[in-house]
This record gives sequence, structure tokens and C-alpha cells, in this order.
Amino acid sequence: MKMPLMLMLLLLGSQHASGVEVYEGVESVLLPCQVQADVTIDSIAAVWDREELKDPTVHVRLPSGDDFKDQNIRYFSRTSLRADALQTGDLSLTLRKPTVSDSGNYTCTYRKYGQDRNKAYVDLKVTELPPRSAVWFKVLSGVLVPVVLLAVMFVAWLSCRYKTLKNKEVREVEVGSGVKSAKLPCKATVHLSKVNKVMWKDRDGRTVHVYQKDSEQPEKQHRRYRNRTEMIEDPLKTGDLSLTLTYPTQTDRDTYTCTAYSREGKVLMEKKVELKVEECRVEEEEGAESVCLPFQTTENLPDDSEVVWKCYEPEYRKVHVYENGSDWPHKQDDHYKGRTEINEDALKSGDLSLTLRHLKVGDAGRYGCEVNSKEAWRYKRVWLTVKGRNQAEK
Repeated sequence: MKMPLMLMLLLLGSQHASGVEVYEGVESVLLPCQVQADVTIDSIAAVWDREELKDPTVHVRLPSGDDFKDQNIRYFSRTSLRADALQTGDLSLTLRKPTVSDSGNYTCTYRKYGQDRNKAYVDLKVTELPPRSAVWFKVLSGVLVPVVLLAVMFVAWLSCRYKTLKNKEVREVEVGSGVKSAKLPCKATVHLSKVNKVMWKDRDGRTVHVYQKDSEQPEKQHRRYRNRTEMIEDPLKTGDLSLTLTYPTQTDRDTYTCTAYSREGKVLMEKKVELKVEECRVEEEEGAESVCLPFQTTENLPDDSEVVWKCYEPEYRKVHVYENGSDWPHKQDDHYKGRTEINEDALKSGDLSLTLRHLKVGDAGRYGCEVNSKEAWRYKRVWLTVKGRNQAEK
């Protein structure tokens, strides 16, 4: 028996709202969203947003991967979806380190061909931890004995699993804006003769670097990391599994995992490194002849790369477009007509810096440059501050 068309559309086009409540200080919270995915369609997308915010975008997933261009800054490096979200229909959002200010109504939208086909609503409530006195009162009211027993068991488990826990410690690496490279340290803690493969991945499961059979495997890398990573020579002889990431930007702020596998595919060792990259900020005075928004990345980018500079705040505007080997001034906003320039050999040199001439106070804001091709993806954000003449005289 066929389902009536109207009933089928109602079932596919809406979901009931759900509520999630957690205490502030938990490692992460999962906002559920499940749809019936159509893996045969390429033009699909998942969008999480929060309408009450000025910049409502929380997370966007496209067939090509995550798109962070319009993401609200408060969620930067704190959200993720499953790697196979669009294929399975499980669009649940993981929000790390939730705070009270994250409380609100979230919308999960599933789109096909640019049209909204399914929406789910999640009400997130993040509350502060209760006062210690209240916690102790509950403990002394009947939980004390089980807690003590659990503590004893936990200590025993820790003593048995100390080596595993040691491997899972998260090391932090901080680098400034514009540095040429960042080193993610990782020393082997297992017998090297047992190791067959070393793999680095980011928090969302993208492959950053693979070393196997005494050689690197660049064809297995995600395009955002291709030609940007390097391990020292013969890492399985020295035990130094550290990874060097060239030209890091704030987009690379992430937690990276180094995993060593045996020939049978068993995980022998796993270590995590959190990379923090300083924001790029540029300050200049109104009326200056020009200002440079810097962006240096790897040389010899693919010839089919599209380079687009955009201004995202205080309003969205296209600043400069370079594609098919030339500039496209008709695609830029009138505000920037005749005032922008990038190097003629930008793709070859990797210097994608933007020169903005005859600076105005209205030029201040958040800028971003995206390089996009089938084989490579790069992105950098730059905050530009323009001092008014009266302010500069002070």
C-alpha cells in the first residue's frame, strides 16, 4: 500500500524538537539529528545554526567537507560531525566544552539542491555545577559508600592502565601568526619492530599524514594537508614520530592524533597534540597608501585553484577573485573596485597576500582568503583594524 504524498512530505520535512541538558565543564555534548540520507545525490548539505545569534551559523557540512567560512567565532574548533554524516544521515553535532552561554535553540537542516528538506530542533541547556555543599549533602545522604568503592576500583584500574593513560595525554603546542611551520611532537612508547604504519589524523577524522612501508603516502592525505606535512627520515628507526605542519593558520587549530599500528591493524600506541595558532591581526591608519593582508602557503598550487578574498564582518563582501589564471574584477564588491591586488605568480610562489590601497575606516573587519581546487584547500583569516585620523593623532 502506497503512502499518501502529503503524509510522506510531512514525515520527511519535519522533526519534533528534543531537549538536551548538561552541566558546564563536561568534555562534550551531542545534539541529536537523524535524517533519511540519499547517498545518490551530490548536491546535499547539513547546516546547524542558532537563530538568536547575530552570526547564526554553528557548523556546515558539504559533500567536499566542512565549511567554516561563515561559522560564528564562538564555536571555532569546538564543533564536529561524523565523517560519514551525509552518507548515513546521522547529522548529530558534537559540541566540545559547552558553557552556559551555549544554551539556546539549535536547528539542524538537511538540504538537497539548495532547498531545505528536513529540519530538527534541539533545545540545549547548559547549567552551572551545583555548589559543593549541595553535592556533599547528596553524597552523605547515601552515595558515600558506592563512591568510595568506585574510587578504590578506579585507583586499581589506573595502576593497571597507567601506560595507556600516559599515551593519551594531550600535549599543547602554541605558535604565532605567520610562522613557517609547527612541530607536533610524538615519541614512540612501543617496540619499533612491531610498528607497521603511523597515521596522523585531525579531530574530525581527516587523514593528515600516513607513513607505511618505509615511505610516506601523500595520496591518502586530505586535500587541506596535502604538500604541507613531513616526518623525519626513518621515523621507525629513531622512534621520533613527530609531524611538521607548514604554514599553519588559525584554521589548523585542532587536536591531532598520532596512532601506531601493527601489521595486523592493532593499535599499539596513540598520542594527542593540541595545536593553537595565534590570530593574524593587521593595524593601519585611515588614508594609508596601502595595507597588506598576509597569506603565505605552499608553493606550486594547482593551476585550477580559485583564490577568493572575502570580508565577513561587519558585512559580507567579495574583495578579490582570482581564477583561471587571472583576476575577475567584475566579481568583486563595488566598495573594493580598483583598490585590490595580489601577486601575478600567486599560485607558483604561494604568496596569496592581498594589497588593499587607499585605506578607509570602512575597510576594517574580518577578512578571509580561501584557495580551492580538487587537489588542495587552504584558508586564512585576517582581522584588519583601521584607525581614524583623529584617533591616530592621539
